[in-house]
Amino acid sequence: MIAIPPGGIDCDIHPAVPGLGALLPYLADHWRESVVQRGMHELESIAYPKNAPLTSRPDWRGAGGLPGGDLDQLRAQALGPFGTSLAICNCLYGVQLLFSEDLAAGFASAINDWVRREWLDPEPRLRASIVVPVQNPEMAVNEIERLAADKRFVQILMLVMGEMPLGRRHYWPIYAAAERHGLPIGIHAGSGYRHPVTGVGWPSYYSEDYANQAVAFQSALTSLVCEGVFAKFPGLKVVLIESGFTWLPAHLWRLNKFWRGLRMEVPWVDRPPAEIVRDHVRLTLQPVDSPPQHEQLERLMEHMGSDAMLLFSTDYPHWHFEGTQALPEGLPGALIHKIMVDNPRATYARLTEALA
Repeated sequence: MIAIPPGGIDCDIHPAVPGLGALLPYLADHWRESVVQRGMHELESIAYPKNAPLTSRPDWRGAGGLPGGDLDQLRAQALGPFGTSLAICNCLYGVQLLFSEDLAAGFASAINDWVRREWLDPEPRLRASIVVPVQNPEMAVNEIERLAADKRFVQILMLVMGEMPLGRRHYWPIYAAAERHGLPIGIHAGSGYRHPVTGVGWPSYYSEDYANQAVAFQSALTSLVCEGVFAKFPGLKVVLIESGFTWLPAHLWRLNKFWRGLRMEVPWVDRPPAEIVRDHVRLTLQPVDSPPQHEQLERLMEHMGSDAMLLFSTDYPHWHFEGTQALPEGLPGALIHKIMVDNPRATYARLTEALA
């Protein structure tokens, strides 16, 4: 097993909402009554299949309830084994599926308040991302402003697939608020399912859906660069969560090539896209879609062109690695320390403040 440096920061864990009933105390009166009267079902369409092995290691499922739904188990299974100093909670609950902007805003606020009360208050090592109703950027900004004073919220959470490419100006108010408060935008695998998850229509199987998430990240990243998001918001950081990372070098080679020939249509992209991405974009470690040979992994890391881009994550409780071996074999010790400690601190200013 690879030696784990102390003080590691886990940039992606998933507390599970145990059920819609858990959110009722945090919903406004109107929405609480509406949920009860309408008999609303769980908003779980972006979650892993409950009984699939990918959802959780068997020994992490616990006696009952959803994997990731118990704070004591999280302490024992995710924080303790890695000597984690801080961990960022990314709550995946189907707010983005709702067509009602008002209902989405109500649920986003309830989830954030639930995370704050049930997870952040009793466990000082936890931090969280702000869940926002991306269906309405104005409402999303209102939610960011409501929570920005609580320094335990360190990021704004969005999904990689939604109504439109993420670089479009429709979303710019969210990015402006993020830059204003020093909050990175965390873009997580997932979809609002307004459009097919592939460019050629709907797939038949979950395996296709999940594998195509990497392609969606390529599209989102290209949109952010070419639409000029980083030119407009030079202080913005974006974290691609659960995207994998081995696709990045080849995609940037291709993007650089076509930018050279088509740069006249995007004059705000005033330097090679790969340079912009290395300055503004980070990626979480898990799932590690790396080649099996150490030499191949070393070569891949050279192709990344930067040792500052990867952030440690376990993706707890999802099963993307073998037990506590969240770090792939073949990484040098200095790089491990950067991935686990230095890079997260440099990405999330609020984590640095907390550790200080």
